[in-house]
Amino acid sequence: MFNQRRVSRTTPSLLALLLLGAAAFAQRPAYPPTRTVDVVDEVHGVKIPDPYRWLENSDDPAVQKWTEEQNALTRRLLDQFKPQREALAKRLEELHAANVSSVPAIFGDRYFFTKREGLQNHAVLYVCEGSRTAEPRAVLNPNTFSDDGTVALDWWSSSPDGSLLAYGKSASGSEKSTLYLRDVKTGQDLDLVIPYTRYCSIAWDTDARGFTYTRYPEPNTVPPGDENYFRHVYYHKFGTDWKSDPKIWGDGQPKEVMADVSDSSDYRYQFLTVAWGWAKNDLYVRKTGETQFRPVAVGLEALTGADALGDNLIIRTNYQAPRYRIAIAPIDKPEPDNWKDVIPEQPGVINNFEIVDGKLAVRLMENAYSRLRLYEPSGQLIKDIELPTLGSVGALSARPDRPELFFDFQSFAYPPVVFRYDTRTQATTEIDRMKVKLDLDRYETRQVWFKSKDGTRVPMFVTHKKDLKLDGNNPTVLYGYGGFNGSQTPSFYRGGIPWLDAGGVWAVACIRGGGEFGEDWHKAAMLDKKQNCFDDFIAAGEKLIADGYTSKERLGARGGSNGGLLTGAMMVQRPDLFRAIDCAVPLLDMVRYHNFKIARLWIPEYGSAEDPDQFKYLYAYSPYQHVKPATAYPAVLFTTADSDSRVDPMHARKMAAAMQAATTSDRPILLWVETKAGHGAGKPLSKYIEDQVDVWTFFMWQLGVIK
Repeated sequence: MFNQRRVSRTTPSLLALLLLGAAAFAQRPAYPPTRTVDVVDEVHGVKIPDPYRWLENSDDPAVQKWTEEQNALTRRLLDQFKPQREALAKRLEELHAANVSSVPAIFGDRYFFTKREGLQNHAVLYVCEGSRTAEPRAVLNPNTFSDDGTVALDWWSSSPDGSLLAYGKSASGSEKSTLYLRDVKTGQDLDLVIPYTRYCSIAWDTDARGFTYTRYPEPNTVPPGDENYFRHVYYHKFGTDWKSDPKIWGDGQPKEVMADVSDSSDYRYQFLTVAWGWAKNDLYVRKTGETQFRPVAVGLEALTGADALGDNLIIRTNYQAPRYRIAIAPIDKPEPDNWKDVIPEQPGVINNFEIVDGKLAVRLMENAYSRLRLYEPSGQLIKDIELPTLGSVGALSARPDRPELFFDFQSFAYPPVVFRYDTRTQATTEIDRMKVKLDLDRYETRQVWFKSKDGTRVPMFVTHKKDLKLDGNNPTVLYGYGGFNGSQTPSFYRGGIPWLDAGGVWAVACIRGGGEFGEDWHKAAMLDKKQNCFDDFIAAGEKLIADGYTSKERLGARGGSNGGLLTGAMMVQRPDLFRAIDCAVPLLDMVRYHNFKIARLWIPEYGSAEDPDQFKYLYAYSPYQHVKPATAYPAVLFTTADSDSRVDPMHARKMAAAMQAATTSDRPILLWVETKAGHGAGKPLSKYIEDQVDVWTFFMWQLGVIK
């Protein structure tokens, strides 16, 4: 299928293009020289040049030297605005010094929550005894893991009684966790250390003698690269060697499927969830202490999860209900034929539920904002729980035998708050609030609807200062994601406040590929329909111009990860529409993406060039293969990180090189490869603020806010 020829040389066409650019555009940056190689793949009969193939090898000293030169150029150009950057950094530090705790998780009589104080690099895990309002004490402080803050707390899981904490930590944003076990009372770690526990999930024994957990294979026990896959399920009994832990699930399964385990809220049952991408999963259940899992939902083209209430399962599923429904089934007969709807599919999406005081607290999303309702297990509505404004409810936390429901809430101009709702008194109490020194009445948010290329109506949130004039001259940044069922809902983004204060507009488009309107909305931009999310984003940009918010010369685009693919597509599909683009930790070579890191996990979402039919549409939109010489491209800031274990930095390197060679514009094409950092999870606050300073300096420079 793949044929390749390779000769290392600098092509005459590239040299001519560089010389032409240097002569014709004296103001363009002096890009580091980049050699090309004569590599041509033949994929399903199509010949595909890849002149920057050599930039895929992160361990090559030549690649490292080239990266250092690119970083130096980026630093020189962004650091020229020193006074503005210092003021921006100071303001961002002021904004981020205000913090709020997470929604508390309840285990026994202990309430666990995280909170960062001031400018600490990481949030600290605290515990309160007996009540959330009791005096908290720190039980895990990631700020002590390393001097520079680059060792992070990836995840944590408490035993049912709150006496033990299993937690994972990793270095440099790699997310490659090692599991540790801590005694909550003493604050000391016990002897247990289990490596290869990235994204670990845990189901605890009720007597705390051990747990069922997920783990990746040891290196050298599988072919190179496959240590990123084969996440299987094991059982560990305390006091034994983890290397002898029996495997509970995984043998004979495809390496790309993802297993997770969890407890029911009453700890009488345990669940095994096997994900086949982001559009379907299998679900199994067993009584805690048993060895075998029984099928609940297997082979359905749907997403399904469950909890237990008495002798029944409460099941949330989008099987035969794209916006989800909640059904009930006997534990001993949990198959779909025995499901009985208690909350049928709604106009909005049923996002989540928690069992609280024997009732169902249900979070819904309507037109991309939240509603919170309380139901009887029979499906009878008890109450719509009042929310402060149109915004987003995040986490829900409760116990089935207690009346307290904790949840958090935020919106674009409403800083995050943690609330406690009492099911018996129906009183809502504020537990914690982010106290930001900011006049929030200065800003307003509108939900704007527009039509995409195929006529689909798509919403977008637009935030700006209230006195903004719609004269078509406002610097505007449009954000999008559009994939993996990830919804864009109202959130309080502190990093954008300086942009708003400078007269900028911040827009968030709820494009297809997300979950804002259920699974149909997600599938409308999966696989061969991926172009829909690009068309939606283009239509959002055109709407901002048509409504007088901005113009092509003052419109920017921003996105990361799958959103980096989105903004990469904008560069090559509509270079005339955007003046500046931030493309963070992106996927850009969609012909070869599946060969790197953990990317085979994303084949159900994108497809793979190994399949001749899927290759056709991947190749049709893959940004890297559509960079055209002699094109006036917008200014671009590519950002990636050397320890990114999700999306390989090769995407940003190759795309930056191709665009630097191709553009006829003097607008800069910049690459910043961060060191001791990864895809973003676990990043210390100091590094996060540095990132925000770079991104907003770039937009302020390119969209005419600073000169």
